[in-house]
Amino acid sequence: MELKGKDRIIEMAWEDRTPFEAIKIQFGISEAEVVSVMRRELKKSSFIL
Repeated sequence: MELKGKDRIIEMAWEDRTPFEAIKIQFGISEAEVVSVMRRELKKSSFIL
């Protein structure tokens, strides 16, 4: 996955108004995969917030 896509997925997941279903439709990844991307790409302190 390219960096721009990862950044957009994280941005969408961070927003309270964006459901995981919208991310799945746009990027084809599940909620569990979104969480995995966030765990990999964010600092632990940022992810736990």
